[in-house]
Amino acid sequence: MSDSQSTTHPAVTASIPLQAEPGHLIRRAHQLAVGTFAKTHGKQITPVQYAVLRALQDTPGMDQVTLADRVALDTSTTADIAARLDAKGWIVRELMPRRQRALRLTPEGEAVLAEMLPRVAPMYGQLLDALEPAEREEFLRLLRKFVHLNTPAPEDDADMPDQPSDSA
Repeated sequence: MSDSQSTTHPAVTASIPLQAEPGHLIRRAHQLAVGTFAKTHGKQITPVQYAVLRALQDTPGMDQVTLADRVALDTSTTADIAARLDAKGWIVRELMPRRQRALRLTPEGEAVLAEMLPRVAPMYGQLLDALEPAEREEFLRLLRKFVHLNTPAPEDDADMPDQPSDSA
């Protein structure tokens, strides 16, 4: 009996095709998302830099530690991204007490976002085009659950094309 137990686990693991492994599928989904982002917005800005700009648009003057938490990055990576965005002239970093830095968009950073935002909803529509509207909603719900955000979907579905107006 212990012999069958020892062979069952490796056999089950080996019988999962690569194309069905969660890690592989998540990596492929990330590749598709990054590729669609680059095709839509070019390579002058990354999806992570976009997330930082959006977070600062939502909460101007946020400190780097709070920003890191908001965009799910470690503080050293966030500091590096902030330095890059500062060098591009898209944000300013103001020294606060205790060596913290408050971050704000510059007019140039605001202009970058203003140029990008009209293309965001169509980009996500293209990315999720293979899914039916109800599947898109469920896919996004499961992604939020998977990353432990557990936030409700936005009330205004106007930003996402082909979203159902109510749950059926």
